[in-house]
Amino acid sequence: QLQLVESGGGLVQPGGSLRLSCTASGFTLDYYAIGWFRQAPGKEREGVSCISNSGGSTGYADSVKGRFTVSRDNAKNTVYLQMNSLKPEDTAVYYCAAFVTLQALCFMIPDEYDYWGQGTQVTVSS
Repeated sequence: QLQLVESGGGLVQPGGSLRLSCTASGFTLDYYAIGWFRQAPGKEREGVSCISNSGGSTGYADSVKGRFTVSRDNAKNTVYLQMNSLKPEDTAVYYCAAFVTLQALCFMIPDEYDYWGQGTQVTVSS
């Protein structure tokens, strides 16, 4: 059974940091691009970041550039999202998603992704 599991969410003060993890089970991530998305209450799901299968190509939403960093460790079958300088507007449920590709590319378009995790809550508040 193909499964993605996010972890690392929680409550953090503004200016703080969190590292989210997305671990795959039932399949190897070597041939999958990974995207990070978030959804706040009453808002549509939005793309945050993405990383290609080898990690050579990444993408970021303008709202997180310079603050978030995506990386992957295929040996551990895990993708990370390091979030620094967090703001209250970063509060949302964060999801990771995967789609299979042999090309070194990724997208921040939800419809491109085939597999989704269950999400992890990130709350930025004082």
